[in-house]
Amino acid sequence: MSDPTYTATDSYSRGEAEPALLTDTIGSVLAQTAARVPDSIALIDAAVDRQWTYAEFRRDVRALAAGLLRLGCAPGDRVGLWSPNRFEWVLTQFAAAEVGVILVVINPSYRRHELAYVLAQSGTSLVLAAEKFRDSEYAQMLADVRDQTPDLREVVLFESTEFAGLLAEPSADELAAVDDIAAGLSASDPINIQYTSGTTGSPKGVTLSHTNIGNNGYLVGELVDYTEADRICLPVPFYHCFGMVMGNLAATSHGAAMVVPGPAFDPQTALAAVEKYRCTSLYGVPTMFIAELALLDTGAEFDLSSLRTGIMAGSPCPETVMRRVIDEMNMSQVSICYGMTETSPVSTQTRTDDPTDLRVATVGRVGPHLEVKIVDPLTGDVLPRGETGEFCTRGYSVMQGYWNEPEKTADAIDADGWMHSGDLGVMGDDGYVRITGRIKDMVIRGGENIYPREIEEFLYTHPDVVDAQVIGVPDEKYGEELMAWIRLRDGAAPLDVDALRKFATGQISRHKIPKYVTIVDEFPMTVTGKVRKVEMRAKSIEMLGLS
Repeated sequence: MSDPTYTATDSYSRGEAEPALLTDTIGSVLAQTAARVPDSIALIDAAVDRQWTYAEFRRDVRALAAGLLRLGCAPGDRVGLWSPNRFEWVLTQFAAAEVGVILVVINPSYRRHELAYVLAQSGTSLVLAAEKFRDSEYAQMLADVRDQTPDLREVVLFESTEFAGLLAEPSADELAAVDDIAAGLSASDPINIQYTSGTTGSPKGVTLSHTNIGNNGYLVGELVDYTEADRICLPVPFYHCFGMVMGNLAATSHGAAMVVPGPAFDPQTALAAVEKYRCTSLYGVPTMFIAELALLDTGAEFDLSSLRTGIMAGSPCPETVMRRVIDEMNMSQVSICYGMTETSPVSTQTRTDDPTDLRVATVGRVGPHLEVKIVDPLTGDVLPRGETGEFCTRGYSVMQGYWNEPEKTADAIDADGWMHSGDLGVMGDDGYVRITGRIKDMVIRGGENIYPREIEEFLYTHPDVVDAQVIGVPDEKYGEELMAWIRLRDGAAPLDVDALRKFATGQISRHKIPKYVTIVDEFPMTVTGKVRKVEMRAKSIEMLGLS
């Protein structure tokens, strides 16, 4: 690697060298945890009111691993997993890792076209799936795409007797076969393919190894001080890194419990699970915490006294929301994480002993065994601290590549191993990073670069604004103008352009005051809680009659 010599004024930072990186496979780490704390709770599925100790969990994982071998699976085969959150999802995640199967996790919101694409592109041969969820008939959709997925030879539904048979007690010879395969695996082997959202072009299959995701989950857990005494409430989707890595792998590497409050996020269900199972940690994207706070605002009461920590990630968190989570949800040690699927996902994280101001205003500092830098998006040169540029990561967490797409991999990871995020960030003198938006979200109005995140943070200071998103729309005079999509508190007075302008005048620069405002009940979102600004822009252009 041809590195320049960085100075203290450069937007570059390297993480600690401790604790040491894990060198074992995910299956081996689970075995060590089960041997250390066999009687500690590993998994709780609140929807069916079932729980497993670590000894019981590993027993069922190994049984399912043997079942996968009976179905003809071999190391390196791709097996699809299509389901909302439930205990079978978690068992499948670890069973696949046990025998070197590459797990293709499928977005629960996919429809036929997207489903057919990822199954064919990955060469998936077997799919384990729920029969249906809400208005998604998974079994029917899988049947509908069989002629477009030449490698798909079998589908097993969680509700079927066939899946129950996969969990049957294996013979000694079957367990020996599982052990033989496990002994021959390497931590550098690919173990997971996660498809990006595909807002531009077809989704890309992010290929991750045991080393990638096993270590990221472990180190995220280290930075929030997890032990076997912790219980982590996980209303975030498992198909995404937030759930399966920062949640499940953080838990199993520390002997903590994974608590599944329900198949999909619901604020009532999540907070009830915290209360019932005495969870010490709660995860969520900002919109989830906003919904939970709104539920508390209605007078709903939950005993959240067991909470001490949690993780907020997925998209930038409004400072006001973070402060309320700390003050009103008993989460004094809540952590902010930032990253992307291609980096397993976490690159920066706040620490539990960070001052409140750092935990509400930044996404933390670089994680152990990683490097981060902020560069000029055009030249690639490292910028001085305090200047806005593209956030990049290098280290153990960077993906192996996009599955079967070497050219797109080369576009994302440069010759020196740096993953380019496409996010805009600023590194302070203390090494803490603020994410200011996406390069593609930046609005250029009359030659002025405007970062929507800054304006959104200002809008959150309005007493009636629950959530706000700002985008750019075409303008003949200035090239682009700003439009704000706003969610108001229940019972709030209407907020129009004139009222917003009056509120903002003298507080932010005139060119940063949105020209257009629309009041909405919700934003278009991905299943992981990220706002789809591309869709918002298209709808805004249509709404305003612009072109």
